[in-house]
Amino acid sequence: QLSGDAEHGFRLTNYAFVPIEQKVVQDNSELGQRKLGEVILGAIKQAGIKTKNVAMGLPAGKTYTAVVEVPNQTEKELKKSIKYELDQYIPMAVDEAEVDYTVLGPSPNDPNKAEVLITSTAMDYAEQEMELIEKVGLNVIAQEPEPIAMARSLAPVGSMDARIIVDLGEMSTDIVVVYKGAPRLVRSIPGGLSNLVRTVATTLNVREDQARRFILKFGLAQDKLDGQVFKALDGNLDSFAQELTKSVRFFQNKYVGAPVLGIVLSGFAGMIPFIAEYIEVKTNVQTIQGNPWQLVQVTPEQQKALLPVASEFAVAIGLAERSNA
Repeated sequence: QLSGDAEHGFRLTNYAFVPIEQKVVQDNSELGQRKLGEVILGAIKQAGIKTKNVAMGLPAGKTYTAVVEVPNQTEKELKKSIKYELDQYIPMAVDEAEVDYTVLGPSPNDPNKAEVLITSTAMDYAEQEMELIEKVGLNVIAQEPEPIAMARSLAPVGSMDARIIVDLGEMSTDIVVVYKGAPRLVRSIPGGLSNLVRTVATTLNVREDQARRFILKFGLAQDKLDGQVFKALDGNLDSFAQELTKSVRFFQNKYVGAPVLGIVLSGFAGMIPFIAEYIEVKTNVQTIQGNPWQLVQVTPEQQKALLPVASEFAVAIGLAERSNA
């Protein structure tokens, strides 16, 4: 929960960090949904949050986001034409989808066209998620794809250059190219920390909980454990770096003359030692650990408590930083 605004800065009012098993999150049964609701209520109580209004993140795998080009027209004309042409832009039946869009600005390739960021999700899924939250007594004021929320909190403040924002999650990885302050390319690729853990566990013949500790403690340090973690993960991370290079090429094919000047890491990628250096070498693009708290004022006590998990708040902070407009 944040107070304040983007213009004057935000302040961390309340927070909680509650680990939850993946099987609980994925359990769509009535019992599973009830358990998840109890976890959410427990986190709210632990945090001391009083507001009932919440913004919800929708996983990239459950949403579709793209930048499309449309002829220049008035806002009223655009609203009408988008409505009748939606089936061209989204990979699902229009009457089964929740859709929203925003105009980004002129097309980089055609002065007679404008770029529009359009995003959609299945109506049934959106309603199911909203119902879960409303059942625990909260009021959903917005639902937003997680990659867009993540980009809001992690994009370098005031930068008009192109940057790649990367969030390595448990099961998948979200990639967003931000240019002139707006998302221009949104991707989600399979594979997250769990894949890396299994690879290290198998290669080093250790338990998965041990493998996870090795990755998060030693990372890609070649002077720790005889560099075994680095050797085990080199193939996985090389493929990962190739995906980032592919995103750079895709972006630059459309936005000719707009170099990608940086890669910003978040999630578990913000926690694995030496992964930034590895990716920078592989992609030849400056790579840094992102700071989702860049616009948020925290007390020294909060900062100390949050330190071990600070990079995992990118989506939550991005949602909390949404404008009410």
